[in-house]
This record gives sequence, C-alpha cells and structure tokens, in this order.
Amino acid sequence: MSLTQQKSNQGQEIKEVVIKASNLGVSFNTQFSKDDYKSHLMNLFRKRDETQDVKERDFWPIKNLEFSAHKGEVLGIIGSNGSGKTTLCKLISGILLPDEGDIQVDGKVSALFSLGMGFKKELTGRENVYLNGMMLGIEKKVIDESIDKILDFSGIGKFIDKPMKYYSSGMKARLGFSVAAFMEPEILILDEALNTGDTEFSEKAALKIQELVNKAKLVIIVTHSLRYAKKYCNRLIWLEKGVIKDQGNPNEVIKKYKETLPEKKPKKKNKLELKKTEVEIKDTTVIKAENINLSFKLRKETFQALREVSFEVKEGEVIGIIGHNGAGKSTLCKVLTKILTPDDGYLKMNGETTALLNYGTGFNAQLTGSDNIFLNGMLLGIPKETVQERYEDIIDFSGIRKSIHAPVKGYSSGMKARLGFSIAATLQPDIFIIDEALSTGDMHFRKKASEKIQEMMENAKAVLIVSHSMSFVETVCTRAIWMEKGQILFDGDPQQAVRLYKEKIDARKNKV
Repeated sequence: MSLTQQKSNQGQEIKEVVIKASNLGVSFNTQFSKDDYKSHLMNLFRKRDETQDVKERDFWPIKNLEFSAHKGEVLGIIGSNGSGKTTLCKLISGILLPDEGDIQVDGKVSALFSLGMGFKKELTGRENVYLNGMMLGIEKKVIDESIDKILDFSGIGKFIDKPMKYYSSGMKARLGFSVAAFMEPEILILDEALNTGDTEFSEKAALKIQELVNKAKLVIIVTHSLRYAKKYCNRLIWLEKGVIKDQGNPNEVIKKYKETLPEKKPKKKNKLELKKTEVEIKDTTVIKAENINLSFKLRKETFQALREVSFEVKEGEVIGIIGHNGAGKSTLCKVLTKILTPDDGYLKMNGETTALLNYGTGFNAQLTGSDNIFLNGMLLGIPKETVQERYEDIIDFSGIRKSIHAPVKGYSSGMKARLGFSIAATLQPDIFIIDEALSTGDMHFRKKASEKIQEMMENAKAVLIVSHSMSFVETVCTRAIWMEKGQILFDGDPQQAVRLYKEKIDARKNKV
C-alpha cells in the first residue's frame, strides 16, 4: 500500500500520511550471533544455563504494530523501559528491517538516539558537527551556513573545540539536538535525547521543535516525561511489550497509562511518591576536597573546568549536585572516581567507590546483559563468587530478565539505565556516585531506584547524585551542592539550593 492522503475519523479533515506501518514486527535471537564472538570468552567466567528454553531465545520487541503518522504532527511515544520504543524508532529510521509486516516512510529521517549517539569522543564538538551532518548526507557548504547557529543554540561555548570525551552527558544532548534540529530534516526522531538536558535547555528545545514542525513533515519524540508529552505532543502512542496499548489524544492516553503504573493510584499527581530520606549523619568524614582545580587545553586557550572546589561529605549523607549543563558536575564526578586527576588541591576518599557515570557506561555492546554483569563486577574488583551470589537479585531488580541474554547493543537507553543501576546498587559500594544515570528510566523504575538509594544508606557510607530533577533532590538528598562555571555557588539545604538555582534560571529568562 503506497502512502496517500488519509481522512480523519470525522471524515472532514484530510491528513497527509508520512509513516504507515502494517502488521509490523521484528525479532531478536538472544543467543550469540556471529558478530558477538567476544561473548564466548565469558564462558571462562561462568557456566551457562543449558536448560534455557529455546523458545525464549526468540524475543519480539515489536509485534503486529498498526499505525499511521501524519504531516504536521509532534508524535510522542511513551511506555515503560523495554516496551519497544527505541526498536520502533530504529525501524522508522531504517537502522533495523522488519521481520514481518511493512513500514513505509515518506521523507528523509534524522534520528537522535539518546545523548550524543554517533559522536566520536576523540574528535572535537565542531568536528563532530561536520561528521554527523555529512553522515546524514548534508553538503559541507550547508553545514558551513548553519554552524554558527548550531553552536549558539547548543550553548556549550568554548567546549565546542574540545574533544567530546570531556563532555558531560547534558552537553552531548545539547549539541546532538542542535545538530539534528538545524539540519532541518523532513522527519526528526528524538529518542530520549533530551532527558539529560537542564530545564532551561529543555524549554528552549521544545520551542525549537514547534518551529521545526512548520518546516518538517513530522517530529517524533520518545519520552518518559508525561508532563512534557502532554504539553508539547499533539498525539501519543503508548507502547507496552511491543504492542500498541492506545494512541490518540495525549490527555486520554496518559490517563490510561498512569492507571497501569504499579503502586500508583489513578487520581494522584504525576510525581515520584518518595519519603524524605532519614539517616543518621555521623562525624566521620568520607570525602574531603580542598581547593580542587582542573583545567583543559583548548587549542591555544586554557579552560578552567573546576575552580577552587572545596567540600566535605560526612558518613550517612546523600548529596545532590545540581547546575546547568557544562557547570562542572560530571567533571567533579570523574575527579572523585580518579578518572581525571586535578591540577592541584587535596582530595581524600575514605572507602571503596562505585560510580555510575551516565547509563551503560562501561558496558561492552557486543556482550550480553548477563555477561556485562560479570564483566562490570570484576572491573570493580568484586570476586566472581560475590557477583554470582547476587546475580539473580541484579536481574530481578533490573526487570529485564527476558532480554538479559541478548547483546547490550540492542538495548534501549532505559534498559541500560536499569541494568547499570542494578549492578552498581546491588553490589553495595561504600561510596556510590550517580551521574545523570537515572534520567532515562521510566517513572516506576525511578521510584524503585530512589527507594533503593535510601535503602543503601544502611550500608553505604555516602551517596552523591547528579540530577536535573529538582523534586528528586529536594526529597531524597540530605544536602545539595549547586555548581556553575566549575565553582560551588551554594552548599547546604536542598530546598534552599533548588530555590536559588531556579531564581537564577528565571533571571536569565527575563534578560532574554
């Protein structure tokens, strides 16, 4: 069936069909494929379950999908982690081919999968702009015409000429969105690509999306933020276990979706229902930082990433670290985990540290989720026997058992977030550092993970969390550090930190 114009249900309005899916399905074999040769090496570390049912090896993340997308829409796709959202986006963009059914797309697709996917970390941001543009088939002279607008919109300043390995996840998200948006695609897909962006940039991006709709044929947004979906999308598709549960008016679809969320009552507000963290904060110092400075060479200039950063963390504290993208939050986390070495200053860590820097950091894409559990455990110096003892607990908590024997390269960002957090949390570190790693999780998992963090305080010495969720920081954290331009502007009560930070954002908006 070719793409044609289609009448609305009322029989009055004529809509141009941009995407048409009929009986769409795709399957993955959860056993090793020929390009997953590295997975066989993991047999040296553990025994496989020889009794695994062969039927379970064929996993259908998408099955029997029927839908149309029309010109001028901002189409939102919602659903829990592992529901098939990312797989559907890959089918639309042509990265995956269907195993059954048919999908027809009328237009050139630009897809931004998660933050900065496709960026080369050794290249600068500027070089990656050109690389990504040309990979999308855009002529160099067209990129030349747009480069200044892209850089200005991204707001990452002098970082544009710095290798992307130094970027925070939020900065990658900013630049990735800016490239995709300013190349003026016919169909733009944003798969959880703005979840790590700060509030100010998210609102700016939302306005840009509205502008894009007037030029592009269609914008598709995968999001876990129901408030965002309700505000900016004019139609929603709700996916669950690879099938469409409902589609249509955002208010109606969201209402039905919320009623299915575990441990949620239908008429309650869309917020994480978290209890205030109550722990005994002891006098023992777990982290002590004094006058930490860190700079990077940017061609002929020097960029000061951290400036005279000083703070102490006492045993029992849950510290929230807030600030806009590029404020120095991720750099600080990398210093605390000894990935980066400061130029000067004093730093002492009293305990074993486990860090979850973004989702899926440290995962080997060719290995299965199961193998990555053992690989990550061993990289953290945890004995194989200990990982084996907690293996089932990790899988149960992650909620992705059906996909645990599939290569991680096929996981959605939400599934990576689930598994990454589950590994790190279940292995019970002394000091747990989480850098924007829960931004892609669905509402139920974020609640579950938040409760786990509070539970961990019975055994862990301290938890540090980088987050753009102000309600999370106010509720879960016992203290908050607000950073800007590599400096600590405030260190103290979470509510006061959030209030001051929001006031600064509002002041910047009023100036514009």
